Amino acid sequence: MASVSFREATRIYPGATEPSVDKLNLEIEDGEFMVLVGPSGCGKSTSLRMLAGLEDVNEGDIYIGDRQVTGMAPKDRDIAMVFQNYALYPHMSVAENMGFALKMAGVSKDERDRRVRDAAELLGLSDMLDRKPKAMSGGQRQRVAMGRAIVRSPQVFCMDEPLSNLDAKLRVTTRTQIAELQQRLEVTTVYVTHDQVEAMTMGDRVAVLKDGLLQQVDTPLALYDNPANLFVAGFIGSPAMNLIEGHLTESGGEVNGHPIRLAVSAADRSGQSGPVVLGIRPENFEVSDSNEGIPVKVSLVEELGADAFLYGKADDASGDKIASGTDITIRVEARRNFEKGQTVMVTAEPKEIHVFDAATGQRVGTREAVRT
Repeated sequence: MASVSFREATRIYPGATEPSVDKLNLEIEDGEFMVLVGPSGCGKSTSLRMLAGLEDVNEGDIYIGDRQVTGMAPKDRDIAMVFQNYALYPHMSVAENMGFALKMAGVSKDERDRRVRDAAELLGLSDMLDRKPKAMSGGQRQRVAMGRAIVRSPQVFCMDEPLSNLDAKLRVTTRTQIAELQQRLEVTTVYVTHDQVEAMTMGDRVAVLKDGLLQQVDTPLALYDNPANLFVAGFIGSPAMNLIEGHLTESGGEVNGHPIRLAVSAADRSGQSGPVVLGIRPENFEVSDSNEGIPVKVSLVEELGADAFLYGKADDASGDKIASGTDITIRVEARRNFEKGQTVMVTAEPKEIHVFDAATGQRVGTREAVRT
């Protein structure tokens, strides 16, 4: 096992004017499960391929443990890659696929067989060792790909969206198995996904990327509770955080003529003269029985059994709708009698409201985590 370190690592593809990964600085601890997440084109897969030696590093360095591997061949880095498309040899059995890299490395047949049997037992593949990939389901093939990585006993696992070809139900099951397996093996793992729910449920820490730049890296709950900027706030969480334009006042804030209490201090406000964006999670809204708060006209009620979501659009003080882009999502108790077309008043505790500079997208002040 080993730590992984990206130090100012940059990748610029030939003919490109902008780097795909721009001066990435990221420290991954020994035995940690680190997830790289972001939208398509953000640089997450490129970062992983730089670590694996499949992409050149134009500037900066990458370390595995205390070894600089920046210019080292992939076979010499002691990593194992799990690809999105499994990359299994169709003419080989499960056992042959899992042991192929060991065979190429000159490992004896007895030792290969032992490692393959151990990995197969760990992954529940013991009764499938003689099968060919075409006779297996997608989830079983993915476990074979995992087994091929495990038998090598690498210092680092690199996983590039390994669940993207599975159906929704199987993804949930398999991601749990991968997380449990990683904890048992205690191998440093770098995992790439575009699915923020996958990232939140699997990673010890999560690194959020956008346009080749690292936006924030922290534990899943810290990202959820304290996003550093508007992009992280809107990307992490399902349903997404409500982002509402407003501005600061002497007593708090205001959204289209409606006052709202904030926890932002006078020190936090210094130098803040422009508009702000208020971020409120759907579960942090409270439907008020008074006339205080922000009026929201309900356009859809979504009953999910354990709870429900109201989708609507806020009204301003004159009754006109706020401009597009200010749709509101509110999580409420299940089976409450809300109806389409109804207007509800919503409020939120000041400590639950995130404040961001509308111009820069950066957080204004700090906010204490309120989870228990």
